[in-house]
Amino acid sequence: MVSNRQSNSLLIGIAGGSGSGKTSVTNKILESLDASRVVVIQHDSYYKDISAFNGLKPAEINFDHPDSLETELLVSHIRKLKEGKSIHQPLYDFAAYTRKTETLLLEPKEIIILEGILIFVRKELRDLMDIKIFIDTDDDERVLRRIRRDTIERGRSIDSIVQQYTGSVKPMHLEFVEPSKRWADVIIPRGVENVVAIDMVVTKIKSLLQEKHLPA
Repeated sequence: MVSNRQSNSLLIGIAGGSGSGKTSVTNKILESLDASRVVVIQHDSYYKDISAFNGLKPAEINFDHPDSLETELLVSHIRKLKEGKSIHQPLYDFAAYTRKTETLLLEPKEIIILEGILIFVRKELRDLMDIKIFIDTDDDERVLRRIRRDTIERGRSIDSIVQQYTGSVKPMHLEFVEPSKRWADVIIPRGVENVVAIDMVVTKIKSLLQEKHLPA
């Protein structure tokens, strides 16, 4: 039997362009909450394995299109967590463009934070969210952050990053990410620097917890 406490969990969606500072905002929110009551999920973990792209090479794949992600599995996992059930989240190897054989066991928590550039695109996923936040960061700042991340954390070359940005990241941002901002309940300019907006979000989260009869 699923407990009322677990089935009443909140889902907080944090979207924004690549390099907008979604994870930094998530971490800032966590500073004001009991982190033991929160599970954080990245949409990026649900990238399809390169074997699903019919022999295409990484440079030929548009990883910024919604079809590059297994969002159906993510929706299923979110629903299970909200029902108080644990999930096995996939793990993605960004250097090899493959799903790892091992998975990450995630237990249900009162608060679920979901990050991703495309999480507002699918209505099926949006409708599960209690709060939808969009991080609105200057384009130049986002590009610099992406270069830093992809060279240090993902082992990419500058040439490949630039090629991917001009070929798919920017066009997909304009086609999918930026328009999805209209679904946001809260838009946070300047990301983690906007302390006032983040404090307002934390206050709302605590208010919703109380409405669901969960201790704030």
